[in-house]
Amino acid sequence: MGFKMIIKRKSILSGIEYTRDIPVNPEDMLVWETGSVNIQDAMPYLNDNDREFILTGITSEEWEGAFKEMEDIL
Repeated sequence: MGFKMIIKRKSILSGIEYTRDIPVNPEDMLVWETGSVNIQDAMPYLNDNDREFILTGITSEEWEGAFKEMEDIL
């Protein structure tokens, strides 16, 4: 693919701003940002963690930490 973008997002869980280098085509990002398609259709090549980060700012480490307690209870 060869594309990469530096993407900054504020986590909706912690309020911490994170920056990640994600292999996304800038044109696909623009299409998604218009709201005309969902992220899965605009960027099907991204993994779940990358899409979640773009949508919510939550990193995989933050996700695991936040929901580990729930898993322990269940």
